[in-house]
Amino acid sequence: MARSKLKVANVADEAASGVYVLDEQVGFLMRIATQRHTAIFTANMVDGLTQTQFAALAKLYETGPSSQNQLGRLIYLDAATIKGVVDRLSARGFVTALSDPKDRRRRAVTLTDEGRRVTEAALQVAAQITAQTLAPLTAAEQRTVATLLKKLG
Repeated sequence: MARSKLKVANVADEAASGVYVLDEQVGFLMRIATQRHTAIFTANMVDGLTQTQFAALAKLYETGPSSQNQLGRLIYLDAATIKGVVDRLSARGFVTALSDPKDRRRRAVTLTDEGRRVTEAALQVAAQITAQTLAPLTAAEQRTVATLLKKLG
């Protein structure tokens, strides 16, 4: 999927001319970049974690116990998706759900000892995955990409 010769057209010029070239569209280019990153992630991540499983573990590691709904919001997943992620992580022994002492109707998802160990290993690998994903870019370009993606989010 190497497309090092892709040029990005000026969107205003393209719209004015009525020409639509798929290879120059931001959504298409982002999908190619995402596919590249996903391939790097899948080849290198520990314990067969998926990107969403890793995100959930990393966020729990960062913030501590969280309700399932709050965890989903923190990593931009809908309620049905986060439920499946938490169920799979729980089945693997990486997280557990405890009753919230402040509200018995809520359950707090938290890392188990095994989940903490796996997350710590995964965080180290994740830094290498990011570096490999961004390797074709200069340091300044890497900072620019991160800044621009944050603006789009």
